[in-house]
Amino acid sequence: MASQPIIRLLTDSGLGSRRQIAAVIKRGGVAVNGEAVQSFNQPVDPDSDVITVDGQRVSVAAEPVIYLMLNKPKGIMSSTVDRRGGKTVVDILPEKYHRLRLYPVGRLDKDSTGLILLTNDGDLTFRLTHPRFEQEKEYLVTIGKHLKAEDRAELETGIRLHDGTTSPAAIRAVASSPSSYSVTVHEGRKRQVRRMFAALGYRVVGLKRIRLAKLSLGALPEGAVRELTRQEIRSLKEGAGGISGSPVA
Repeated sequence: MASQPIIRLLTDSGLGSRRQIAAVIKRGGVAVNGEAVQSFNQPVDPDSDVITVDGQRVSVAAEPVIYLMLNKPKGIMSSTVDRRGGKTVVDILPEKYHRLRLYPVGRLDKDSTGLILLTNDGDLTFRLTHPRFEQEKEYLVTIGKHLKAEDRAELETGIRLHDGTTSPAAIRAVASSPSSYSVTVHEGRKRQVRRMFAALGYRVVGLKRIRLAKLSLGALPEGAVRELTRQEIRSLKEGAGGISGSPVA
Protein backbone atom coordinates (compact mmCIF):
# COMPACT_ATOMS: atom_id res chain seq x y z
CA MET A 1 0.00 0.00 0.00
CA ALA A 2 1.30 3.48 -0.85
CA SER A 3 2.31 5.93 1.86
CA GLN A 4 -0.41 8.19 3.22
CA PRO A 5 -0.50 11.16 5.63
CA ILE A 6 -0.76 9.77 9.16
CA ILE A 7 -3.89 11.76 10.04
CA ARG A 8 -5.75 10.51 6.97
CA LEU A 9 -4.69 6.92 7.58
CA LEU A 10 -5.91 6.95 11.18
CA THR A 11 -9.22 8.67 10.43
CA ASP A 12 -9.92 6.43 7.44
CA SER A 13 -9.24 3.44 9.68
CA GLY A 14 -12.12 4.52 11.93
CA LEU A 15 -9.96 5.31 14.97
CA GLY A 16 -11.62 8.68 15.54
CA SER A 17 -12.63 11.92 13.89
CA ARG A 18 -9.98 14.13 12.34
CA ARG A 19 -10.26 16.51 15.29
CA GLN A 20 -9.81 13.67 17.80
CA ILE A 21 -6.82 12.21 15.97
CA ALA A 22 -5.24 15.67 15.65
CA ALA A 23 -5.51 16.15 19.42
CA VAL A 24 -3.74 12.84 20.09
CA ILE A 25 -0.95 13.71 17.64
CA LYS A 26 -0.51 17.14 19.23
CA ARG A 27 0.04 15.63 22.67
CA GLY A 28 2.54 13.11 21.32
CA GLY A 29 0.31 10.07 21.60
CA VAL A 30 0.89 8.75 18.07
CA ALA A 31 4.20 7.09 17.16
CA VAL A 32 5.56 5.48 14.00
CA ASN A 33 8.32 2.91 14.46
CA GLY A 34 8.79 4.14 18.02
CA GLU A 35 9.17 7.83 17.14
CA ALA A 36 6.49 10.36 18.11
CA VAL A 37 4.73 11.87 15.10
CA GLN A 38 5.52 15.58 14.67
CA SER A 39 3.36 16.41 11.66
CA PHE A 40 -0.23 15.61 10.75
CA ASN A 41 0.95 14.95 7.20
CA GLN A 42 3.87 12.65 8.04
CA PRO A 43 3.86 9.96 5.34
CA VAL A 44 3.33 6.43 6.64
CA ASP A 45 3.34 3.08 4.86
CA PRO A 46 0.86 0.83 6.70
CA ASP A 47 2.45 -2.28 5.15
CA SER A 48 5.89 -1.67 6.64
CA ASP A 49 5.57 0.89 9.47
CA VAL A 50 4.51 0.09 13.04
CA ILE A 51 1.91 2.60 14.26
CA THR A 52 1.00 2.98 17.92
CA VAL A 53 -1.54 5.16 19.70
CA ASP A 54 -0.82 5.73 23.39
CA GLY A 55 1.61 2.82 23.29
CA GLN A 56 -0.80 0.33 21.73
CA ARG A 57 -0.24 -0.96 18.21
CA VAL A 58 -3.25 -0.21 16.04
CA SER A 59 -4.77 -1.79 12.97
CA VAL A 60 -4.99 0.58 10.03
CA ALA A 61 -7.11 -1.51 7.70
CA ALA A 62 -9.45 0.97 6.08
CA GLU A 63 -13.17 0.65 6.69
CA PRO A 64 -15.51 1.16 3.74
CA VAL A 65 -16.09 4.88 3.37
CA ILE A 66 -19.76 5.68 3.97
CA TYR A 67 -21.70 8.89 3.36
CA LEU A 68 -25.20 9.07 4.85
CA MET A 69 -27.84 11.79 4.83
CA LEU A 70 -30.24 11.81 7.78
CA ASN A 71 -33.28 14.00 8.29
CA LYS A 72 -32.85 14.43 12.04
CA PRO A 73 -36.06 14.45 14.08
CA LYS A 74 -36.58 16.82 17.00
CA GLY A 75 -35.28 15.51 20.34
CA ILE A 76 -32.30 13.63 18.89
CA MET A 77 -28.73 14.70 19.72
CA SER A 78 -26.38 15.32 16.76
CA SER A 79 -23.51 13.49 18.45
CA THR A 80 -22.26 9.94 18.87
CA VAL A 81 -22.97 9.82 22.62
CA ASP A 82 -25.50 11.59 24.86
CA ARG A 83 -24.18 11.59 28.42
CA ARG A 84 -27.72 12.02 29.71
CA GLY A 85 -28.79 8.78 28.09
CA GLY A 86 -30.88 10.22 25.27
CA LYS A 87 -30.89 9.03 21.69
CA THR A 88 -28.29 10.26 19.22
CA VAL A 89 -28.20 10.38 15.44
CA VAL A 90 -26.02 7.26 15.50
CA ASP A 91 -28.59 5.37 17.60
CA ILE A 92 -31.35 5.85 15.04
CA LEU A 93 -29.34 4.66 12.04
CA PRO A 94 -30.26 1.28 10.52
CA GLU A 95 -28.55 -1.65 12.24
CA LYS A 96 -26.19 -2.33 9.32
CA TYR A 97 -24.37 0.96 9.97
CA HIS A 98 -23.88 0.47 13.72
CA ARG A 99 -20.59 -1.43 13.37
CA LEU A 100 -19.06 1.46 11.44
CA ARG A 101 -17.58 4.43 13.25
CA LEU A 102 -19.62 7.19 11.65
CA TYR A 103 -19.52 10.78 12.86
CA PRO A 104 -21.99 13.62 12.28
CA VAL A 105 -20.62 16.52 10.25
CA GLY A 106 -21.25 19.65 12.30
CA ARG A 107 -23.94 20.29 14.89
CA LEU A 108 -27.68 20.63 14.87
CA ASP A 109 -29.25 21.33 18.26
CA LYS A 110 -31.67 18.93 19.90
CA ASP A 111 -34.72 21.09 19.20
CA SER A 112 -33.91 21.45 15.49
CA THR A 113 -34.57 19.09 12.60
CA GLY A 114 -33.17 18.48 9.17
CA LEU A 115 -30.04 17.54 7.30
CA ILE A 116 -27.24 15.76 9.10
CA LEU A 117 -24.39 14.21 7.11
CA LEU A 118 -22.72 11.21 8.76
CA THR A 119 -19.48 9.77 7.44
CA ASN A 120 -16.17 8.16 8.34
CA ASP A 121 -14.38 10.34 5.77
CA GLY A 122 -12.28 12.48 8.10
CA ASP A 123 -10.84 14.74 5.41
CA LEU A 124 -14.26 15.69 4.05
CA THR A 125 -15.59 16.25 7.58
CA PHE A 126 -12.71 18.63 8.27
CA ARG A 127 -13.27 20.63 5.10
CA LEU A 128 -17.00 20.91 5.69
CA THR A 129 -16.70 22.05 9.31
CA HIS A 130 -13.48 24.05 9.73
CA PRO A 131 -14.30 27.81 9.80
CA ARG A 132 -11.66 28.75 7.23
CA PHE A 133 -13.53 26.90 4.46
CA GLU A 134 -16.76 28.90 5.08
CA GLN A 135 -19.18 26.23 3.88
CA GLU A 136 -22.77 27.43 3.52
CA LYS A 137 -25.58 26.05 5.68
CA GLU A 138 -29.17 26.87 4.80
CA TYR A 139 -32.05 26.69 7.28
CA LEU A 140 -35.81 26.99 7.05
CA VAL A 141 -36.63 29.20 10.03
CA THR A 142 -40.14 29.87 11.33
CA ILE A 143 -40.52 32.72 13.82
CA GLY A 144 -43.44 33.87 15.95
CA LYS A 145 -44.16 37.01 13.95
CA HIS A 146 -43.37 38.73 10.66
CA LEU A 147 -39.74 39.86 10.23
CA LYS A 148 -39.46 43.64 10.04
CA ALA A 149 -37.54 45.10 7.11
CA GLU A 150 -35.04 46.83 9.37
CA ASP A 151 -34.39 43.63 11.29
CA ARG A 152 -33.91 41.69 8.09
CA ALA A 153 -31.37 44.30 6.99
CA GLU A 154 -29.50 43.87 10.27
CA LEU A 155 -29.36 40.10 9.83
CA GLU A 156 -28.01 40.65 6.34
CA THR A 157 -25.19 42.89 7.62
CA GLY A 158 -24.31 41.08 10.87
CA ILE A 159 -25.70 40.71 14.39
CA ARG A 160 -23.64 41.44 17.50
CA LEU A 161 -23.67 38.38 19.80
CA HIS A 162 -21.74 37.72 23.01
CA ASP A 163 -19.09 35.82 21.01
CA GLY A 164 -18.70 38.48 18.33
CA THR A 165 -20.53 39.92 15.34
CA THR A 166 -21.87 37.38 12.87
CA SER A 167 -21.00 37.44 9.20
CA PRO A 168 -23.76 38.62 6.86
CA ALA A 169 -26.60 36.12 6.41
CA ALA A 170 -28.68 35.65 3.28
CA ILE A 171 -32.40 35.97 4.05
CA ARG A 172 -35.23 34.99 1.72
CA ALA A 173 -38.95 34.94 2.48
CA VAL A 174 -40.72 31.61 1.95
CA ALA A 175 -43.94 32.01 0.00
CA SER A 176 -45.78 29.20 1.81
CA SER A 177 -45.70 30.96 5.19
CA PRO A 178 -45.72 34.64 6.17
CA SER A 179 -43.34 34.02 9.08
CA SER A 180 -40.93 31.49 7.53
CA TYR A 181 -37.59 32.38 5.98
CA SER A 182 -34.65 30.73 4.27
CA VAL A 183 -31.54 31.73 6.23
CA THR A 184 -28.08 30.95 4.84
CA VAL A 185 -24.94 31.33 6.96
CA HIS A 186 -21.40 30.03 6.62
CA GLU A 187 -20.40 30.02 10.29
CA GLY A 188 -20.93 27.23 12.79
CA ARG A 189 -21.39 28.86 16.18
CA LYS A 190 -23.48 27.05 18.77
CA ARG A 191 -27.20 27.75 18.27
CA GLN A 192 -26.19 30.66 16.07
CA VAL A 193 -29.35 31.11 14.03
CA ARG A 194 -31.59 30.97 17.10
CA ARG A 195 -29.38 33.51 18.88
CA MET A 196 -29.39 35.85 15.87
CA PHE A 197 -33.17 36.07 15.89
CA ALA A 198 -33.38 36.23 19.69
CA ALA A 199 -31.04 39.25 19.68
CA LEU A 200 -33.68 41.09 17.65
CA GLY A 201 -36.60 39.99 19.84
CA TYR A 202 -37.90 37.08 17.75
CA ARG A 203 -38.75 33.60 19.02
CA VAL A 204 -37.80 30.75 16.70
CA VAL A 205 -40.62 28.20 16.70
CA GLY A 206 -39.14 25.94 14.04
CA LEU A 207 -35.66 25.44 12.61
CA LYS A 208 -34.80 22.91 9.92
CA ARG A 209 -31.50 22.60 8.07
CA ILE A 210 -32.23 22.04 4.40
CA ARG A 211 -28.77 22.36 2.85
CA LEU A 212 -25.12 21.79 3.77
CA ALA A 213 -22.69 23.13 1.17
CA LYS A 214 -23.93 21.59 -2.12
CA LEU A 215 -25.95 18.84 -0.43
CA SER A 216 -29.72 19.44 -0.20
CA LEU A 217 -32.18 17.59 2.02
CA GLY A 218 -34.84 17.42 -0.67
CA ALA A 219 -37.89 15.29 0.10
CA LEU A 220 -36.21 12.87 2.53
CA PRO A 221 -38.81 12.18 5.26
CA GLU A 222 -38.07 13.11 8.87
CA GLY A 223 -36.24 10.25 10.59
CA ALA A 224 -35.24 8.65 7.29
CA VAL A 225 -31.67 8.01 6.15
CA ARG A 226 -30.09 7.23 2.80
CA GLU A 227 -26.63 6.85 1.29
CA LEU A 228 -25.43 9.69 -0.91
CA THR A 229 -25.23 9.15 -4.63
CA ARG A 230 -21.87 9.18 -6.39
CA GLN A 231 -22.75 12.54 -7.92
CA GLU A 232 -23.58 14.01 -4.50
CA ILE A 233 -20.29 12.76 -3.07
CA ARG A 234 -18.35 14.13 -6.03
CA SER A 235 -20.12 17.47 -5.76
CA LEU A 236 -19.43 17.75 -2.02
CA LYS A 237 -15.75 16.98 -2.51
CA GLU A 238 -15.38 19.40 -5.38
CA GLY A 239 -17.11 22.12 -3.36
CA ALA A 240 -14.85 21.39 -0.42
CA GLY A 241 -11.80 22.17 -2.52
CA GLY A 242 -10.64 18.61 -3.13
CA ILE A 243 -9.58 16.08 -0.55
CA SER A 244 -5.94 16.14 0.36
CA GLY A 245 -3.91 15.88 3.51
CA SER A 246 -4.27 19.50 4.63
CA PRO A 247 -3.00 20.66 8.01
CA VAL A 248 -5.58 20.96 10.78
CA ALA A 249 -4.59 24.46 11.80
